[in-house]
Amino acid sequence: MGLEFTLAGSQIDGDRDYQEDAFLVTHLTDAQGNPAALIIIADGMGGHAAGNVASNMAVQAFNKHVSANYPTENPDKILHECVIKSNASIAETVKETPALAGMGCTMVAAILEAGKIWWASVGDSHLYVIRNKERQKINADHSYGGFLDRMEAAGTPVEPEEGLARNMLMSAVMGEDLNEIDVSNEPFDLQDGDRVFICSDGMDTLSAGKFVQFSDWSDNPKECTEALLTAIEDEAKPRQDNTTIVVVDVAEKAATVTPAAEPAPVAAAAEPAPVAAEPAPAAAAAEKTAQFQIGETEKKGNTGMIMGIAAVVVIGIAVGGFVMFGGGSTSSPAPSSAPTTASENDISGQEQLEVAIEEEESIASQAEDAAVETETSTPVPEVTVTESDAGSEFSDSLSDGSTGPMMVRLPAGSFDMGSSGSSSSAEERPRHNVRVDAFAISKYEISFAQYEKFAAATGRAIPDNFYMEKETHPVIYISWDDAFYYTRWLSEQTGEEYHLASEAQWEYAAGAAARTTYWWGYNEEPNRAHCFGCGSGLDPRKPTKIGSFGPNKFGVHDTAGNVAEWVRDCWHDNYDGAPSRAEVWEGGDCSYRVVRGGSYSSPPTSIRHAKRDKFKSDSTYDHIGIRIVRRVD
Repeated sequence: MGLEFTLAGSQIDGDRDYQEDAFLVTHLTDAQGNPAALIIIADGMGGHAAGNVASNMAVQAFNKHVSANYPTENPDKILHECVIKSNASIAETVKETPALAGMGCTMVAAILEAGKIWWASVGDSHLYVIRNKERQKINADHSYGGFLDRMEAAGTPVEPEEGLARNMLMSAVMGEDLNEIDVSNEPFDLQDGDRVFICSDGMDTLSAGKFVQFSDWSDNPKECTEALLTAIEDEAKPRQDNTTIVVVDVAEKAATVTPAAEPAPVAAAAEPAPVAAEPAPAAAAAEKTAQFQIGETEKKGNTGMIMGIAAVVVIGIAVGGFVMFGGGSTSSPAPSSAPTTASENDISGQEQLEVAIEEEESIASQAEDAAVETETSTPVPEVTVTESDAGSEFSDSLSDGSTGPMMVRLPAGSFDMGSSGSSSSAEERPRHNVRVDAFAISKYEISFAQYEKFAAATGRAIPDNFYMEKETHPVIYISWDDAFYYTRWLSEQTGEEYHLASEAQWEYAAGAAARTTYWWGYNEEPNRAHCFGCGSGLDPRKPTKIGSFGPNKFGVHDTAGNVAEWVRDCWHDNYDGAPSRAEVWEGGDCSYRVVRGGSYSSPPTSIRHAKRDKFKSDSTYDHIGIRIVRRVD
């Protein structure tokens, strides 16, 4: 009887202002066709952006090499090569961008297959197994303290050198020569009832006793991740490090019972024998039990997701699928109310948000019905855009006499939304044609100064601009809820209909209806956008001034990179059933909202106009801002 695995992962920022850990879970298939999995955790070093970039870059390179070479008869060899590849990717990046010198990460990765676990690690991240309520560390510890402990265990104790801290790293992935790599020459054999932990060194806050205790109290991996991370937060340790953990439960696979078919009754030759009996309900359920199950994988606290990898609350197994987490964010409370009437005062901020959304959807639905009724049978032609097709610009007056954001009129047309069937990004498929009515979109991303007018008028929190110029830099640390209410306020101020763009409107505007990968062409080009690896020469740790790069052929700036932008739609895993008009797509998972455009910390592949991401609607992030649209006649 084989083993099956159930896992969950999560992370917290601790006492840090940003998240430098990244983790990833990839489903694999072994040589016998059985489910397997790759789990990677990287703990970044080098400060905001740099540590974040290093950890995500290492994870990406690691995952790419495993995915290209698995299944294999030599997992240890592949894992060793992956560490080398990750180190080389950082070396190449530092060579291209010297300002990032000193960035790096520690990492631990494991492949689970056929009741065994193979691993590779560099640094002080951990691979533990709890068996019979005892915790054992499987991988090596490349800190100075780990070195001293190994020497003592080997019977050759070494006196600690004065001035050297036990947590000083003796090996790390920094693009330089690697002092030590721990790779399993033989796999660790797992048993029914084992619980495996892959985690960053932030877990060191808990003693081994508390670690085992909280694990023992938890019935499943999800409960265990929550219990351990909550326990760390309760310790309230000064300068608590980022902490990431993935927990895997090992259990005997449920037996599949196939009941025998009832014998065919004696009958005339002309009568067919009856079909074999259906399995009993319990047996049918057993047959549906996956050999490898991934449970809920989520992030606690102030965390964000980067590198354009779509996240899910419940991760289903899909060949080649993977989920990645990391980045910087802050939690946002339930949205405070926008200006309310007396009848609204008795309901919560979240309920007010839901009512406001329903009101807008009703208005939009009525307008959509009216448009359909007056529509002729002549289709709107696909738009072929030239430089001279950039729309007229305007800005509406606000009630205080100032002007609102600069808007650009876009023509009606149609375009092919998403990526081709050969794309590896399942969330961008299937490609489908979408009809677009004329609308206006903000020429630039909304600035701190523009958002502050709304925040001051409605009593909402004013986000910290971190010394960036308010008039010239895009606002960040804005939740989707905040962005939604900002458009409501603009509508009240101007008497016009402002909204967040639908996902289809955003892609149409960002790509200027182009069939190419980027609005400027098929290939990455230097100095076209502010992103990590875009060759702009700008500070890779923060956004730059809006309008620093030329506009696309619709006259819209910064749709690629700088900051990603909230759009109106709830998250859908793919485009199956997507509307054929550029309307807001109802349904989906509305706890997550779609984000488009990539950011300063994204690689060039993540600033394509077809690229989709999702983030928690009630959280704020250091790389997500706002772009708005307005209805035009």
